[in-house]
This record gives sequence, C-alpha cells and structure tokens, in this order.
Amino acid sequence: MYRKIMNYLDEWKKSRHRKPLILQGARQVGKTYAILEFGRTQYDYVAYFNFETNPRLAETFDENISPEYLIPILSHIAGQTITREKTLIVFDEVQLCERALTSLKYFCEEAPEYHIIVAGSLLGVAVNRVQFSFPVGKVDIKTLYPMDVEEFMLAMGERNLVEKIKECFQTDMPMPAALHDAAMQLYRQYLVVGGMPECVMQFAETRDYVLTRHTQDTILLSYLNDMSKYNNLNEIKKTRLVYDNITVQLSKKNTRFQYKLVKKGGRASEFENAIEWLTLSGIVSQVYRVEQIKKPLENYRDIDAFKVYVSDSGLLCAKKDLVANDILYMVGELNDFKGGMVENYVNTQLIINGYRTYYWESPRGAEIDFVIQREGQLIPVEVKSADNTKAKSLKVYMETYHPAYAIKLSARNFGFEDGKRTVPLYAAFCI
Repeated sequence: MYRKIMNYLDEWKKSRHRKPLILQGARQVGKTYAILEFGRTQYDYVAYFNFETNPRLAETFDENISPEYLIPILSHIAGQTITREKTLIVFDEVQLCERALTSLKYFCEEAPEYHIIVAGSLLGVAVNRVQFSFPVGKVDIKTLYPMDVEEFMLAMGERNLVEKIKECFQTDMPMPAALHDAAMQLYRQYLVVGGMPECVMQFAETRDYVLTRHTQDTILLSYLNDMSKYNNLNEIKKTRLVYDNITVQLSKKNTRFQYKLVKKGGRASEFENAIEWLTLSGIVSQVYRVEQIKKPLENYRDIDAFKVYVSDSGLLCAKKDLVANDILYMVGELNDFKGGMVENYVNTQLIINGYRTYYWESPRGAEIDFVIQREGQLIPVEVKSADNTKAKSLKVYMETYHPAYAIKLSARNFGFEDGKRTVPLYAAFCI
C-alpha cells in the first residue's frame, strides 16, 4: 500500500544534512512496515533489531555506545556485515532501551555515513516520563499517523478519482455528480474502516466490515495494555477512564472537554496527567481554544479550554461500537454523535497534513471548529456533517476578523461564494 511517508524517507536518504531518524507515532500506524519497505527498495541490505522481541539486545548497549564498538557486534547479531551507505540500520521499539536512543548522538557525530532509522510506539511517553538522555539536535524526528483518506482511496484502487478530487479542489469547480457520490461513499467507508494500515489492507481485500472491526478491537486492546504497561500505577485507571469517555464528550453539542463528564466532581488536577499520557502516546490530540486570532496562534491559546479527539476515525467508531450501515447511511439515531465524529475526522486529516489545529469561540457563543495557518494566512474551517451549510458562526468570524477566505467542509460539492470555499468532506486531505 502506498504511504506518503515514503516521499519523506527518500528525501531523508538523499539529504547532505541527514541525521539518524526517529520515526514516532501511535502503535499500529505502520511504522515498522514503512521502514522495512523503504529499506527493501532503497538499500542493498537491512539490519533490523527489535528491543521488544529480543530483550537481551539491550545488553549490547550497556558498556559502550560508540559506533566503532557497536557496528561489529550488531553485524554479528544481524548475521551480515553492516556497510556504510548500503545498509539501513533499524532499531525498533527503541523506547525499551534508553542507551540505544542515546547512541544516536554518537552515530551523528562520529559515523554519519551509517544510515539509521529508529521507531517507537511510545517514545513521547518514554522521553517525558523517564530520565532519557535524549540526543537533542543530533537526530531528525518525523511522526507517522494513520493513513489519510487519500491513501485509503488509493488502497481501494481509486487513483483516477483522487486525481479528479485534487483538480476540483484547485479550481473550486464541482465534481461530476456521479463521481461526487462515489467519493462520498468512500469517505463514509473511511469513517468506519479508519486509517490503520492492517484494517485498510483487510478491507481492501475482503470488503468485510466485521473482520475489520475485529482488528480494530485488537488494536484498542493493545492500547489498553500499553496504558497498564507504560504508565504510573496510580494513573492507569484515570487514563482508561479518560480514553473511554472521549466518545461521550464528542456526543455533546458542545464538544469542549469537560472533566465532570469523566467523573462526577472531576477536576483538571485529577485527570490532566492522564490526558498528557494519551497525547504523548499519539492516541489522542488536544485542540485548544484561541482567545485572539493573531500570529502565532500558540501564544493565544486558553490552556483550560480544549477538545480531545482520537487519532483514527475507525477506532472511534469501534470504541462506540457503531454498526457500519448506520455510518454508511448516516441514520437519524446518530444525530447526537455525527457532529463530533466528523470533527474528529477533519482534525485527523489536518494533523496528518502538518497543521496545528485550534478552535475559536466568541463571547456570545459563536464557534469555529478549526482555525489553521495555511500558506501564511489564518484560515477558519467550519465543519458540517451533512449538506446543510448555514454557518452563522462563520459569518460572525468573518465580520470580526476578515480572513482572506474561509473553508466550509460538508457533504456539498466544490464551490466558492462570498469568500467561502465549499469543500466536500472527502477532500479534507487536500487542505
């Protein structure tokens, strides 16, 4: 399956300023597959080391972590000579070996001719919660996310449709009705299947929603296990409570995170560490409210007002135990959840594209789902789950801040009117 990360890895390999690369991201997003596929196609050899499946491997790094010492030993373990420029060295689940992470500093300084990529599912948690000697400035860091809706469509064999969507996005010209309907159907399938590579691969081969849901449930279970394995003992229950409660938060008309919905009388001091753990692990993301629309937006965020979204729409539906047909046909029973579910989907697509997302609220309650910095401009993004695009809040925002333009995501076809770009939900990946 095509992954956009391959383009980044190609550039990394060719760069004159290449450093050892840390590829981070939530569990099961396809880090190992992407690295090994890249190594298979771009290098003569791949030397792969996994600190989870081979716990004794960490002993190699106990005494000495200089490249001169490590390379001969790693060559012996791999059963092949590790050659400069021609061998890709891979350290997987590196969060289990602090010294291996520290060794990247010396590979950068003393042996830059060796190509190294390390991966870890919970690196954010490990680096923040343990006294890691992190190789600051000596590594390149890239985050891998679940597959976006474009990668999903390509996996489903819809390359021509993807190209047409991109063309219509650039020109603001409507898609032909039949293609628009086909793309909307694929978008709804993506809501159910999500972007976890194993789920996408299974669905592309079988079109079986039940099999896909089984795989999603397995991934959710692995997340719960991580919460126990890599968390402080007194935080485990709180972390699970918060994670289980996210679907409840997204079902409310106001999707702003409320501690009282997690537990009666709940407060920030009780649950903020749990939210931090989930964010650092890549399982969820926080979107803060901005109090003013000025650059940089980060300076004007309200740390006490935020929303929490999960990293993958398919896992969100699995957590809610939603039936595939209910989403494919957007049945009325989902009305309370539709808005939050679609916001979650859009946030995921924006984050995958590298945006830092925020939301805005006026003193009188007008709300813009997302505000992003796009091509140097601060752009409001309004999200509607259907084709009803009446947006009073967007009118208030535009009259207040006069943005270059606004984006309205909904089930409607492409268009441009009164400074507002209408973009179908399936084209969120184009933004």
